[in-house]
Amino acid sequence: MALSISAVVLLLIIVLLLVRKSGLKIGHAIVCALLGFYLASSSIGPTIHQLTTNVAGMIGNFKF
Repeated sequence: MALSISAVVLLLIIVLLLVRKSGLKIGHAIVCALLGFYLASSSIGPTIHQLTTNVAGMIGNFKF
């Protein structure tokens, strides 16, 4: 669960930076957020969740 919250915070920061620095319009950001909610409730939602969990696990296993 902490991973999900961290990913949400990270994505929120990225969107805010894009809105402020790169000219991303608020309307576009809202459409992207709505698309995310619709994808999460679709049949592909569990697959996306599993993919992000696996990628986060791979990143967590890197040793620097």
